[in-house]
Amino acid sequence: MNKEFLKKTSMFLLLILPTLVFAQVEEEEKPEDYSSWNHMALNIGLVCAAIGILIALGYFIKLYTTKGSKDKYDFINKYEISSLWVAIIIIILGGCFFANSSITHLTTMLIGVRIFVSVAMALIVAVIVQNLLKFYYPFYIEKRLKVLRYQPRISPKTGKPMKLLSEEEEDVYLDEGMQAEENVFSVDYDVWIDQETGYTQIEKYAGHLHALQCPECNYQTFKIVKEEIVKQPTETEEGEIMKHYQCGYCGYKARKSGVLKRQTKVEQSTATA
Repeated sequence: MNKEFLKKTSMFLLLILPTLVFAQVEEEEKPEDYSSWNHMALNIGLVCAAIGILIALGYFIKLYTTKGSKDKYDFINKYEISSLWVAIIIIILGGCFFANSSITHLTTMLIGVRIFVSVAMALIVAVIVQNLLKFYYPFYIEKRLKVLRYQPRISPKTGKPMKLLSEEEEDVYLDEGMQAEENVFSVDYDVWIDQETGYTQIEKYAGHLHALQCPECNYQTFKIVKEEIVKQPTETEEGEIMKHYQCGYCGYKARKSGVLKRQTKVEQSTATA
């Protein structure tokens, strides 16, 4: 009886299982309508791309319409990298939606795979862009800022180019507080003078505004992390200041000692740590 029952049961299963499998395949392969999602994802991708481009264009339009070399210098230094970073992040987000705007078949597993791949690719692109903006783009900005800083200023009195005074010459036009700021390298002042009328224009710059090129890894990530005055200058003796540098990328450290004279003249010598 048992053998007969097993035989009949086996035959039944052999007959019914293919039918069940075929029905399951037909059910899984039944096309779904993803047109609403595809349309929405495409629109979101295009909107994000447009917003990102508009942010970048808005920045450059504002930069172009900014008058004065000093104002452009400050604007570039303060907003350029952050504006480009925000614009690129929004464009990357839009790219994720755009890449998922042509779905024809979707299962639970495919949803997980698409999310994982989209997030992974977005992170990879974001890291690459971040490294470019952090380690390479500053070289390009530095060149532009240097041109703007030392571009001859035009005198509002005569309409002629003004003269940039040297460190020794400019001391006459700086008060004691300004000279003290320059002594400890916290601020750097440029003094432009109209030699015909005596009109002067004083511009203020951060003393350590930008990182230097690291002598070890050659990235522009070599920054001052600490300053200390080793010896205070007096009326008859020079002082000494020690600056401690560290690379934000490879960790290389170095020290630079500066000679502080009675007033503002600073001569620097370098000694590696």
